[in-house]
Amino acid sequence: MIIIHAILHVDPKKQQAFIEDIHPLIAASRAESGNVSYDLMKDTEKENVYTMVEVWKDAEAIEIHNVSEHFTSFVGKASEYLTAPLDGKVYDAREMER
Repeated sequence: MIIIHAILHVDPKKQQAFIEDIHPLIAASRAESGNVSYDLMKDTEKENVYTMVEVWKDAEAIEIHNVSEHFTSFVGKASEYLTAPLDGKVYDAREMER
């Protein structure tokens, strides 16, 4: 599995519009066959900072997601909401041996 954390710094004046626009992306992403989970988390220490926590079965699932209509549509307008560039981290979620 692959885990992605995408940090989003949202303009406080546009926070409600951001939330409304991101919900269709979340719903459609969760419906993709290669998706394990797709959740938006609000930072408890930094106001107007969110983290999209995504879990995918494999790299192929991410590639399909990245060209999907719901993803490209949201990414095309994301700059309207963000006050900083999106900060993404990708993790290989192989279980560690003990």
